[in-house]
Amino acid sequence: MQLLSGSLPNRCLMCHQSIDLPAKGLCAVCLDSGLYHQPICLGCGCGMQIQTRFCGQCMKTQPLNVIAPCSYHKGLGEWIGLIKYQRQFAVLPALSQALVGRILELEALGLLQLPQVLVPVSLHPNRQRERGFNQAWLIADAIHRQLNIPIVTEGLARTLDTQSQAGLTGKQRRQNLSEAFTLTNDFPYQRIALIDDVVTTGATAKEIAGLFEKRHIHVQVWCLARAEAPGVLD
Repeated sequence: MQLLSGSLPNRCLMCHQSIDLPAKGLCAVCLDSGLYHQPICLGCGCGMQIQTRFCGQCMKTQPLNVIAPCSYHKGLGEWIGLIKYQRQFAVLPALSQALVGRILELEALGLLQLPQVLVPVSLHPNRQRERGFNQAWLIADAIHRQLNIPIVTEGLARTLDTQSQAGLTGKQRRQNLSEAFTLTNDFPYQRIALIDDVVTTGATAKEIAGLFEKRHIHVQVWCLARAEAPGVLD
């Protein structure tokens, strides 16, 4: 985590006020302003009156559970994007801690069971060399340090060097990721959390989850934010 430790400021990135140690990256006020403050459906991300797993519509389809502490569109998305595209890791400690808080809250409500392992969304080797890091692994490592859940990188692999998902429609994203990942035959776990930075249409998560679910492995998705469809939080 040398990249992370070397990039932490002592001022909030959003309001530029001094931050009292050991807090880093974002002050408590700015962080809290971007977090969810209402029950959220784990399927589509819509707001609800009472925290249950799914809203009425999602109960019919039982989609993947996506656990995130905030909406990408409500103030924190810009800083999450800087992790991937500009190697700015300063917000990662605060956001990973917020994610862990959300996880533990849902566990206490009986709405999720902690997984056996964390599985970061894998990068193709070409992309890994180009970027120099896998942001999903950095997030998984931050979670591991707080929950002591092992990280597993063996088994899941990205075998197609697909184009970036940014700017693609939902249909184009699904086509872009078709058969882009493989899973080894000897994956020994029954419950995993798939780790990524942001869930948008869910195309990546669904493509990977399908590989695990064919083996009867339960998948939930943990991410720093979800970019839900317009209007679902209104």
